[in-house]
Amino acid sequence: MEVYLDNSATTRCYNEVAELMTRIMCEDYGNPSSLHRKGVQAEQYLRYAKEVIAQNLKVNEKEIFFTSGGTESDNLALIGTALANSRAGHHLITTKIEHPAVEQTMKYLQREGFRVSYLAVDRQGRISLDDLQRAITHDTIMVSIMHTNNEIGTVQPIMEAGALIKRINPQIAFHVDAVQGYGKFRILPKRMYIDLLSVSGHKIHGPKGVGFLYADERVKMHPIIFGGSQQRGLRSGTENMPGIAGMAKAIEIIYANQDRDIERMYGLKQAFIDGIERIPEVRVNSIRGREGAPHVISVSFRGIKSEVMLHALEEKGVFVSAGSACSANKSHDSATLTAIGVDKDLLDSTIRFSFSSFTTMEEICYTLQVLYDIIPMLRKYVRR
Repeated sequence: MEVYLDNSATTRCYNEVAELMTRIMCEDYGNPSSLHRKGVQAEQYLRYAKEVIAQNLKVNEKEIFFTSGGTESDNLALIGTALANSRAGHHLITTKIEHPAVEQTMKYLQREGFRVSYLAVDRQGRISLDDLQRAITHDTIMVSIMHTNNEIGTVQPIMEAGALIKRINPQIAFHVDAVQGYGKFRILPKRMYIDLLSVSGHKIHGPKGVGFLYADERVKMHPIIFGGSQQRGLRSGTENMPGIAGMAKAIEIIYANQDRDIERMYGLKQAFIDGIERIPEVRVNSIRGREGAPHVISVSFRGIKSEVMLHALEEKGVFVSAGSACSANKSHDSATLTAIGVDKDLLDSTIRFSFSSFTTMEEICYTLQVLYDIIPMLRKYVRR
């Protein structure tokens, strides 16, 4: 049996997405900037995608910009906005548990002369609104807070944070990395005081290599890619039409079935946690129940290295991550697990299990049985 529980790293494409992309690559393959019929066909796909996303977010179509994925969306939002507003101030705020696409971009901006404040989180991974309020100064021009943490599934109080930021200074840009939250939650930027929203296609059963950035039309932002002035000059380069249309199709499907799929995933999450807590010396790092994301569970297995556990599961056909897939090959400890106070001896003994709309209860039961079988053996081997 093969069980894929690494959906926070990437997801399987919906069949309808793959079929649409194949048609565009092989039949409707024109450049949307071309004036002939093939170009007009491509432009229609572009309009379709903008319409789908804008309707989903309840925003204007002109506020949607297509990118190569979540990382580029984060980079464009942070660097583009910081540079465009540098005369107003040089202070940025983020959290200690951001994805590397935000964390590393903030470090770059620090090297460029900006000052960055990093908000601490509690043992469940949530920021304090009081800490956020104290961090904002007259020099603050942007705040970036992720919607859903990619390692432990904590959901931040985004609407409350946005309201607080705008109450203190409406000119501060509020960026939200929603790569893990989009598709799992209903996100409405205008209602939630979000100025900039980053999304990736391959986390929602769409293709890799494509994403989008929602940018409120009032936000001043410089481009960071220059060329043919596509997308109103903010993101140059020939649009990835198969990817863009495929992502839009995935959005249509995932939100049409959202209530049913999310309800089922919360059931899988509870069953998995209940089952895994029968194993001695195990720590579940994710929030139980509906306060956390429905699809991410972080578990630390005392005495067993993450890599050993990962490959032992792989041998049984179960595919998981040792923390974040975007930082799993790095030698340093997880910033997220460190920030929430996980014991140092557990930092390198943590596995992330993540579900999708394709995950079944049969797969959960199989995975639990595999864990019951291999953990005593692995611990016995390690302790000899």
